[in-house]
Amino acid sequence: MWTEKDFEVDVLGPCTIESPLVRLRDVGFLEDHSRVRLQHKIGPQYDAGPHFSLEEAGPRERIYFDPRRVCGAVVTCGGLSPGLNNVIRSIYSELAYNYEVPRVLGVRNGYMGLSPDSGLKMVEMTSAYTDHIHDMGGTVLGSSRGPVPPEVVVDTLVRESIDILFCVGGDGTQRGALKIAEEARRRGLDKAIVGIPKTIDNDIEFVYTSFGYYTALEKAQEVLRGAHVEARCAPNGIGLVKLMGRDAGFIAAGAALASQDANFVLIPEIPFQLEGEYGFLAALEHRLATREHALVVVAEGAGQHLLEREKAGETDASGNILHQDVGLFLREEIKRHFRERGVDVNLKYLDPSYFIRSVPANPSDRILSDQMARMAVHAGMSGKTGMMVGSLHNELVHVPIRTAVASHKRLDVASDLWTAVMRSTGQPAW
Repeated sequence: MWTEKDFEVDVLGPCTIESPLVRLRDVGFLEDHSRVRLQHKIGPQYDAGPHFSLEEAGPRERIYFDPRRVCGAVVTCGGLSPGLNNVIRSIYSELAYNYEVPRVLGVRNGYMGLSPDSGLKMVEMTSAYTDHIHDMGGTVLGSSRGPVPPEVVVDTLVRESIDILFCVGGDGTQRGALKIAEEARRRGLDKAIVGIPKTIDNDIEFVYTSFGYYTALEKAQEVLRGAHVEARCAPNGIGLVKLMGRDAGFIAAGAALASQDANFVLIPEIPFQLEGEYGFLAALEHRLATREHALVVVAEGAGQHLLEREKAGETDASGNILHQDVGLFLREEIKRHFRERGVDVNLKYLDPSYFIRSVPANPSDRILSDQMARMAVHAGMSGKTGMMVGSLHNELVHVPIRTAVASHKRLDVASDLWTAVMRSTGQPAW
């Protein structure tokens, strides 16, 4: 159960320095008491219980750090996502051009680059370095998975005179950022640690839409359309597409709804039966018998209850539980099922996971990347730490990392999104 304290953002100290943004004259400064309600709906079912709120993100008229003496650094961690270079560029632009910060560093290859054992030198970012990176996919700084001891990171921050560290990554990255912030506070150091959430799966709490998600949908639905054409143009054609979604089905659901071609969407939030009268294979068999083609979309974390759990308990370098490959599993089970019934099928299996996350961001994600990056800079210059930028009701907010990583966002199967998917596919409600 949440309390008001769960939404209080840590601050290094009082803000006594006038922001250099006052010279821009068109800046709409905000106060910390400007907040966005967590529950924005009105009605008897929403009125009971406490009404929590989060700080609204934006520039403050008085800031904590003296911009003339500040060094900021940005690190990108975990898997790729469209928009990473946009975030890097906007962090640099806001710091260098608007706050007139003299030194901005780029950390190479994720948290690894904050350990002296890596031998990696930091990038001294300049306008020439960031000029065209927003047109490229991936991250020019490189990325990696896996933690570095927070005391090692803080030692590096001290050695390099880094005052603000911007941590761009998913829940594992944000957990690491929280430990770094806690270690810096334990030592009594004025180091601001600010997170920018990056998850192509769109599964971080208090982030309605993460940057890169809409680009992923755009590319994924193109793959679905191709798989649909392949299925329709072959006798008993089946298109089987595995999309990203380790623990949440947002990409699978969103792409299926965007394409309007999918007949089955399998997501981690809904366990489904494989065999039997009401199982997936029986439903697929009925679809082929009546329509002669089918398109199946499966999120990578779906159906794990059906697979042998050889990797139970194993995790990757970011601490994520390793899943079995449900796409390959379904491909073989579908072939077996129809082979036993003497039915020839033409099955095409596609796994575009790494393609859809490595492309440049589309316009909507470019805008979101820019906004989140600039709000992170405003927060860092105001001395806020152990927090990340979130989004609620089309507003950007400050979220304490400890609260954001306490749970994972999941697709609500009673939501309008999933209801629309069910109406579009016509699949059984397993």
